Order: sequence, then C-alpha cells, then structure tokens
Amino acid sequence: METIFREISGTIPIKEAIQHIGSAVAIRGWIHRKRGSAKRIFIIMRDVTGIIQCVADKSALSESRWAELDRAYIESSAVVLGVIKKDERSQTGYELTVSDFRLISNNEQQFPITEYQSPEFLLDVRHLWLRSLRMINIMKARSLIFKYARDFLDSKGFFEITPPLITQAGGETGANLFELDYFGQKAYLTESSQLYAEAMIFALEKVYSFAPSYRAEKSRTIKHLAEYWHLEPEIAYFNNEQNMALQEDLVSHIANKFSSESDILDFFNIDRNELLSIKPPFKRVSYEEALGILNARGAKKEWGDDFGVEDERLLTEDEKKPMFIYNWPKEIKAFYMPVNPDDPRTVLCSDLQAPAGNGEIIGGSERIWDANELIARMNEKGLNISKYSWYIDLRRYGSVPHSGFGMGIERIIKWLLHLDHIRDAIPFPRMINRVTP
Repeated sequence: METIFREISGTIPIKEAIQHIGSAVAIRGWIHRKRGSAKRIFIIMRDVTGIIQCVADKSALSESRWAELDRAYIESSAVVLGVIKKDERSQTGYELTVSDFRLISNNEQQFPITEYQSPEFLLDVRHLWLRSLRMINIMKARSLIFKYARDFLDSKGFFEITPPLITQAGGETGANLFELDYFGQKAYLTESSQLYAEAMIFALEKVYSFAPSYRAEKSRTIKHLAEYWHLEPEIAYFNNEQNMALQEDLVSHIANKFSSESDILDFFNIDRNELLSIKPPFKRVSYEEALGILNARGAKKEWGDDFGVEDERLLTEDEKKPMFIYNWPKEIKAFYMPVNPDDPRTVLCSDLQAPAGNGEIIGGSERIWDANELIARMNEKGLNISKYSWYIDLRRYGSVPHSGFGMGIERIIKWLLHLDHIRDAIPFPRMINRVTP
C-alpha cells in the first residue's frame, strides 16, 4: 500500500499533463477504453480533468508491466508514465507514449457496462454509470450550478439557513407527503422548507435554504422526482413584482456564468450564445392570457384548469428565454398565497417556465401576512390548523409583507444541459418505481 501511495504522489492531472509536450509525465486515473494486439495496446485514461490516449509498445515495457497492462480490465485504476506529444488523430489531440504502467487495482471481472445498454439497466447500475463521461460532465455542471446560485444570493445579502426535513405541516398543499413514524407521532418528510424560511425572515430578513424536498406524487413524467434539491429564498418587504425580478436575475446569473464552462458546453454541444442571451426582462403572461394562447394552439382548457406537460410545451416551444405565468386561480394554488385585489379569482403568484417546452422551473408568490386572512384561507383548504399554530404565530408578532419562491435545481440542470429526462440531473434518482441503488 505504501508503494502505491509513493507512485501516486508523483502524478499530475491529465489536463495539466497535456501542457508538458515532449516531457515525461505520470498520470493516474481509470482505464476508460482499451484495445490492442499482441505487441501494442491503446488505452484511454480518464480522471476528473479529462481523458488522454496512451499507447504502449510491448518492447518498451518490462515483461511484468506488460502483463499487468494486458490483463487490466476497463475501469481498473492505474498509474501511467510516459512522454506527452501532440497527435491530431487521437480523440483529444494529444497522446502519451507509455514507458511504464502500474495497476493500482484491477477489477475482479469485466466491467458490466458496455455499449447500447437500456436506460433501466443503467439506472440499476447507477453507482457505476456515474463514471461515464456523460454523467461526469452532468455532475460537474450540477456542482457549478449549485455554486452559482449560492454565490448570487450571498452577493445580495442573503443568509443561508438549515431548516428541518421532518415536519408535521405540509408546505404546498399538505398532500402528497411521505409519512413516517416519528417516535410514535405521525410526521412527514418535508415537501418544502418555505414555512421555516418564513420564520427566519423576522430575524435575518433575506434568507434561503438549499436542501432536499420530497413529493409522493405518483408521476412518471420526465420532469418529476420523488426527492429533489430545492432552492428556496424568502424575503421580507418584497412584493410579487420584486419577487419575479429576483427570479429572473438569479436564473440569468446561473445561465450566464455557466456559459464560460467551455468543456462541458462542448461535450453537450451547447451554444454559448444561447446561455448569454438569457437576460432580463423575461416575458410575463397572466394565467388568463396563457389560457387563451393554449386554446388558440389547439388545447381545450377551461378557467381553473392546471397546466400539464403538454400545455407547458405548447406555451413555450417557440420561446428563447424563460417566461412567467402569473396570477393563477386561487383554487389550484397553495393556502399561503394572498388574493389578488384586482381579480379576487386569482392569487399574487407566478410560475417561471423554461423555454422550448422544458416546463416549470420556479414557483413563487407573495405570502399572506395577516393572521385572520391566513386562517380563513386554511379553512377554505380544509387544513388542520392546529398543525400550523406556530406558522400562524408569525403573523401575530410583528408581521410584515413578504414573498419567496422555490427553484427545483434538477429542472434547471435538465433545461441548461438539454437533458431528455430529469433522472440524469441527480446522482441517484428517486422516482415512483426506483429507490435503489
């Protein structure tokens, strides 16, 4: 073991190694691809920074080292020494001529993933599929998008908070909750941290939580997960217009910053200018106007209907930037949204739809800040008010107008990377038919 660590200590990342043309380098990583003959073997080595083709001639290696290389399986870990040179014929434009090779760990058998595997099989072996170049680039993008979102809110004076994920009160509708036995009491995995974020604005004014949320929706669409990461800012003294402005600034910041990640953009064939064009203002369409657009495009929607996946596609398929749909009917929205004084049929809220049919990425609203009004709305919705006594208390002691929103981060990733399904935007997806690995 100590010998292995000494060998590893002298290695450098692949991305750094290709800067040393004509020099001898040592790299470490995993064998991504392998082919060859009795006298020459070609391997593609990968690490987190990239890939490089390595060419080994039998005559250049000792008999034992050649034997190690010859028996190595794909996805075995190894240290490779050699000289870097340019080679336009290779996949990356560079090649390493091998002078020495050392297995760190050989697989016990052939790696189970080969070409043309079904999506279900790849989900079964997700713990191994995460090593694919596709998933590596998605996970890099995911980490960066998390960072961009936090950086933006931090720069605006927000404080990150850490709300509980076990609760006795639902955040959105109180339905579709995962129930659990909490030491003999009925409790739930949270579907939103909003209520707890609202409690924090009376101390910190501008806060956000970035944590998992859980929805027990029996949905099989390409945009639903049972467990997802939820970015939820909450802001004191904010109205719905200011709330929408913050959302478009945040989304634009994420898209614009991501435009500089050229390696990931190239991998997914994403046009940098497409991301740079995501700038405020975003189009704003009322629910009533959206209803008219849908029916003009062949849908048969009535007032009070919610919008499904096909409706979202019809509304946004020709859009280049996200689009707000605001002032939805109060019957289909959550209990904490205040009635619109200009149209009592609706509430002061908005949903942000991604362009090109990618669906809703943010839902936000003003929050009812009067205790009596909140209790009346909760009674309308048939909620158990005793479970929300602490939440109502927030309106009884120094209440202020406030607003907030929730962003599903996997939906942002799916949209920005042009992914076919949201399951690829998270390392280990949890869906109606999947709870492993």
